[in-house]
Amino acid sequence: MHAFRNFRAGRFLLAALAGLLVLATLAATPALAKDTLTLAIKGEPDDGYDPTLGWGRYGNPLFQSTLLRRDENLNIVNELATAAELSADGLTWDVTIREDAKFSDGSHLTAEDVAYTFNTAAASGGKVDLINMDKAEAISGSAVRITLKKRDTTFINRLISLGIVPKALHGPGYARKPVGSGPYRMVEWHEGQQMIAEINPNYFGDKPYFKRLVFLFTDEDTSFAAAKAGQVDVVVVPQALAMQTVPGMVMHSVQSVDNRGLLMPFVPNTGRKTDKGAPIGNNVTSDLAIRKAINVAIDRKVLVQGVLEGFGSPAYGPCDGLPWDNPENKFKDGDPDAARKLLADAGWKDTDGDGIVEKNGVKAEITVLYPADRAIRQYLALAVADMLKPVGIHAIVEGKRGWDEIKHRMHSDVVVFGWGAHDPIEVYQLYSSHHAGDGWNNPGYYANAKVDEYLDGAVSADSYEASLDLWKKAQWDGKTGSNAHGDAPWVWMVNLEHTYFISEHLDVGVSQVEPHGHGWPITANIQKWTWKD
Repeated sequence: MHAFRNFRAGRFLLAALAGLLVLATLAATPALAKDTLTLAIKGEPDDGYDPTLGWGRYGNPLFQSTLLRRDENLNIVNELATAAELSADGLTWDVTIREDAKFSDGSHLTAEDVAYTFNTAAASGGKVDLINMDKAEAISGSAVRITLKKRDTTFINRLISLGIVPKALHGPGYARKPVGSGPYRMVEWHEGQQMIAEINPNYFGDKPYFKRLVFLFTDEDTSFAAAKAGQVDVVVVPQALAMQTVPGMVMHSVQSVDNRGLLMPFVPNTGRKTDKGAPIGNNVTSDLAIRKAINVAIDRKVLVQGVLEGFGSPAYGPCDGLPWDNPENKFKDGDPDAARKLLADAGWKDTDGDGIVEKNGVKAEITVLYPADRAIRQYLALAVADMLKPVGIHAIVEGKRGWDEIKHRMHSDVVVFGWGAHDPIEVYQLYSSHHAGDGWNNPGYYANAKVDEYLDGAVSADSYEASLDLWKKAQWDGKTGSNAHGDAPWVWMVNLEHTYFISEHLDVGVSQVEPHGHGWPITANIQKWTWKD
């Protein structure tokens, strides 16, 4: 860990130099203006700001409104909807929408727009999970009926996350010039640099305090340097920088369900490939003893302290602390002796004295991939590699410039992934064999018939309350499951606290527990943000 810490410290010494490249541009932006807020919180979407393609599913869509939303306590409350009722058979949602809602161009938002949004998102094959929806239809100008193909206890989360787009204006160019009914409207967007938004004059809700928002899309080092130079009001920083001091700013840490885990390809390499030519399977991680030994060997508390500077907690599953989490996921980790015993009992032994165990001629060598621009994932991968070396597993850590290369290799190599949602459907997507190899879902091709039975039962349960026990049993029922006691297709490492430096003049109110960091989850309550002199 000492070499790792020295590496990390050296990297961030370059932050100030990197920041100098953009400070001249940022100097034109008022940093401490009462009507303008400058934010360097990342979140620039590759697909643009189109909810039907997935924008907003991990946080506040900002430009659009949703039918329902979660408040700061994660309670479900009305947004565009004035009522949302599910039929007794669990197959029909009847939603009444408010009649005073307008899009930023002044046109009225109607039930036709809501139905169009849901039907378009379902047909797009994008990142919105509407697989169980049959159709959405406008019953009147303010009433929408959404019919499901089968029961889906998670569907209410689509009412919470899917921003509504205008039917008349939606098309190929919408993602770059969005029109919506949210509190802000886009003014201009220079991709890869910055985006400017202003108050939507037609917003139906409380008028935000700040008239103008400037989002800077700089890398972590540059953003931090800009914050230290007084050029931004809100900046998200990796936890490794959260202990530093920034003049005129205070640390604002937010609890999240944002986790980091190691995907373990579940099946052996038999030469099989996807339809796009990506290899499937790994002859090391397909061995249960390897997956369990890695889970036991790594010390999650050390990762939290050494990598996250204490801004986080150990992770034992993808939904720690949420209502559908199984408390039995927890186990004793940081135990290299137990890891070595697991390997030895399964026939993994170091017969040539090189420090790496092998079995049937296969050495326990794995490649761990991470996106090169994600510092925390890099540090986690390096720290884990150090922890695995004493138990005889050699982890080769590789950073990749883009997700395309990782996507091609994620069925056959270990990948540092991040997940975390206010929606149990994510557990289904990670572990259901029905989703094996489906986009980013279940990339390791995990399959367990009993787990599938529980997952399918949870989705089709009579109620959300009735689904909770089934979600938990899918993780562990005392005999089998997807957690580390069972098949261990993932090595969950840490849950992050999201760390922001904010101006000492800025009051952001009570931040809700945040999901995975895509988008701008911190802005979920931006209408309540104010400036203090």
